Amino acid sequence: MLMSLDVTPLIGPQTGVGRYVASLSRELAAAHGDDEVTGIAFTVRGRADLGSVLPPGVRAVGPPAPARVMHRVWARSEWPPVTLLTGRTDVFHATNFVLPPTGRAAGVVTVHDLSFLRRPLTVTPAARAYRDLVPLSIRRARLVLTPSAAVAEEVCETYRLPADRVVATHLGVDDGWFDATAPDVDLRRELGLPDRWFVFVGNLEPRKNLPLLVTAYRELLRTRPDAPGLVLVGPAGWGPSLDVAGLPPEKVVFTGYRGDREVRSIVAGAEALVYPTAYEGFGLPPLEAFACGTPVIASDLPVIREVVGDDPGTARLVPAGDVDALVAALTTCADHADGPGADAARRARARLFSWTSTAAATRAAYEQALSG
Repeated sequence: MLMSLDVTPLIGPQTGVGRYVASLSRELAAAHGDDEVTGIAFTVRGRADLGSVLPPGVRAVGPPAPARVMHRVWARSEWPPVTLLTGRTDVFHATNFVLPPTGRAAGVVTVHDLSFLRRPLTVTPAARAYRDLVPLSIRRARLVLTPSAAVAEEVCETYRLPADRVVATHLGVDDGWFDATAPDVDLRRELGLPDRWFVFVGNLEPRKNLPLLVTAYRELLRTRPDAPGLVLVGPAGWGPSLDVAGLPPEKVVFTGYRGDREVRSIVAGAEALVYPTAYEGFGLPPLEAFACGTPVIASDLPVIREVVGDDPGTARLVPAGDVDALVAALTTCADHADGPGADAARRARARLFSWTSTAAATRAAYEQALSG
């Protein structure tokens, strides 16, 4: 099979979608010796870096092409087909919401979530444009992929699609998470980590509900000044700055964007990963925390239950937006050690999700699209 993927999310710091594209393309290239996997990036400024960020076995194709310009063109016309840029391919996979006209290739699009509809005030103006671009992409696609069954159900309901046109391909966990260990003395000193800490991992943006987390943490410190610190790992994202005025500076640490090994180490050493998101398409950080045995406190959303399960001994799920429930969960986690077998149960749950499985499900979806 000849398959071409939009690998634009590999350019620049890689967050969730970037990790999805990197891991998927890597596993697709490794899975079948007779397949050919190519990647095109819709960017001019970062196009020169593409060869260095593509996984082994994935070949860069296409000239520099600015995403915003191409999106405007493709929003109005079915010309030029993307195959004019990629060369001949059996399947073109739009990995990040927007599917161009595909010519004779079978088109597949991944819709990661519907935050642009469900939470429009918490996304960027570029993401709000998906309100128009995603329906157009779905019409062009032979098949729609989502990272979870919860989003698949939303997409079917919202766009009135039959269930056989939408396929959930769960995300996976890199093997390195299972071997992660707590930070050594040098890294702790470099990052200014406290003796004990809760951790959040992700873009610092409105959808993640971080003001709620800070409010809950303030409440916790009023009764428990010796509580673990709060470490926030991730790029600044967008939106208002997080107000931590009045909190002890040694208690709240912003690490900014960090490399994979450092993130894994910070999560592995945490008392718990805290994930108070208001809406999500999958929930990769809780799953990665499970892989290294770290407890999770997260919003009780259908997609989070789909990922971490419903065992209260491995994750504490609290109503989204409920500050009192979040304070109670933080307090319980700070005061009480894990029950017997909780670490092993979390790791076993994480083992159910692998990027190899993601790639196998995705390739099967490509075959379905080709036969459609």
